[in-house]
Amino acid sequence: MAYITFGDCVKEYPVGVTYEEIARDNQAEGDHDIVLVMVNGKLQELHKRVKGDCELRFITTEDKPGMQAYERSATLLLLKAIYNVAGHKNIKDVTVCFSVTRGFYIEVEGNVRLDEEMLSKLRAYMRDLVSRDIPIEKRSVHTDEAVELFGKHRMYDKERLFSYRRVSKVNIYSIDGFEDYFYGYMVPSTGYLKYFDLCLYEKGLVLMLPSGREPETVQKFVPQPKLFHVLHESEEWGRELGVSTVGELNDYIVHKDISELILVQEALQEKRLAEIASAVKAREGCKFVMIAGPSSSGKTTFSHRLSIQLKAHGMTPHPIAVDNYFLNRDQTPRDEFGEYDFESLKSIDVEQFNQDMSELLDGKTVQLPSFNFKLGVREYNGDYKKLGSNDILVIEGIHGLNPEMSYSLPEESKFKIYISALTQLNIDEHNRIPTTDGRLIRRIIRDARTRGTTAQKTINMWPSVRRGEERNIFPYQEQADAMFNSALIYELAVLKMYAEPLLFGIPKDAPEYLEAKRLLKFFDYFLPVVSEVIPKNSILREFIGGSCFRV
Repeated sequence: MAYITFGDCVKEYPVGVTYEEIARDNQAEGDHDIVLVMVNGKLQELHKRVKGDCELRFITTEDKPGMQAYERSATLLLLKAIYNVAGHKNIKDVTVCFSVTRGFYIEVEGNVRLDEEMLSKLRAYMRDLVSRDIPIEKRSVHTDEAVELFGKHRMYDKERLFSYRRVSKVNIYSIDGFEDYFYGYMVPSTGYLKYFDLCLYEKGLVLMLPSGREPETVQKFVPQPKLFHVLHESEEWGRELGVSTVGELNDYIVHKDISELILVQEALQEKRLAEIASAVKAREGCKFVMIAGPSSSGKTTFSHRLSIQLKAHGMTPHPIAVDNYFLNRDQTPRDEFGEYDFESLKSIDVEQFNQDMSELLDGKTVQLPSFNFKLGVREYNGDYKKLGSNDILVIEGIHGLNPEMSYSLPEESKFKIYISALTQLNIDEHNRIPTTDGRLIRRIIRDARTRGTTAQKTINMWPSVRRGEERNIFPYQEQADAMFNSALIYELAVLKMYAEPLLFGIPKDAPEYLEAKRLLKFFDYFLPVVSEVIPKNSILREFIGGSCFRV
């Protein structure tokens, strides 16, 4: 027998029992499905067996690792359904493209007609597999065998990816004979995958899934056409460049001139900046460019580069940071955890901002504030502004798209831009790279370089940052007049060398180590690229240093 500790409770279980059996024995004590387990601080799948005395912590679908396992497993479930319902011979490729709303947008290439009849068949097939509670089996094979297997199944992106892997073994998951590779752990069986839906969208379908906040609820699909267009355009850019997966990027690094790819990608971004500047110029009466986006999107560099393009179009831009309108620290609201809520609109002096902007629009001279972050107070240091005929204010802040932020300004006077780092690169055709991972990695590197903040602290505060984005930024993104994707197709190969030492610095007994370990494993897929070839005006320079702008 083994003594199993759960917090303050200790129970006896036979050696050799699976963690899934223990989880089922204790499931009634929790609100959400247990899908993984921490054994003595190490994440494990539930099919593993007890070897002796240990301390357990159950991971449910409310926890980030648990919901990630659910998403991967549900994707495998859908892939099996697509190949079995449509027939393997009729499918050339299935690509999990990117996240949209609370689901994954998926395209199917081949002799397959995606319509409501097909979706009904797929749903029925998936629900049948769920009702049968089929085990999701895992087997470890040699990397060479895996490469051969992926070639046989025409999964060429995986075949290319693993030709660069130095590990000797690869974990393959399967449902009833359908095999695939997934980056991360899975739930034990199909019976866990009760919550999902499918809907048609554009040329593909969306696999709708729950979120960690509501693990048993699948929200109705709400189209986001502007965001979708930017994501799809970025995917097309990757395909045109021949770099849509990590394996293809590695191929480019090995066999081609990576500096050329970097310059082409930067040129594509500059072209988009010029298009946005032209649209601003064409809007009669426009005096305010409002820029908003989530953390680590590169808003500061973007505003500088856009200002240069605006100058090239005959305008005189003036940058204004909304942060200068913060309320004094003693007036700043606090969040549900008692911490200062700097990302709330209530932390901004909205009335003063609107008064100043309205007076500028009326042709008056206004003294603009600056915020002293060390003292936590707003100051006035003689920064006077008056708008001339060609002058335009470039306003950067997370609330730029919120109508309440600029309620007194006429709509025709504003041009609203949403910027985010929307990662267009996939690990392979079935394993996407979450946009939030790219932004988190950027922030870890920048915080360490500019603030001396450890990776552990940045990872610790990231959930709070994400909650603020969900409340204050994402609900307004579709109101933008233009969207800009600041992600660079090559950037993770560059960030690898900056991020790995910081992540290795997190102690193994720290709560943040689990996330650090996941990111370190993720970087194993990439070959490195040196930063010397990155242009000085690149958005990436905002994070790694060496920018020609003051960022």
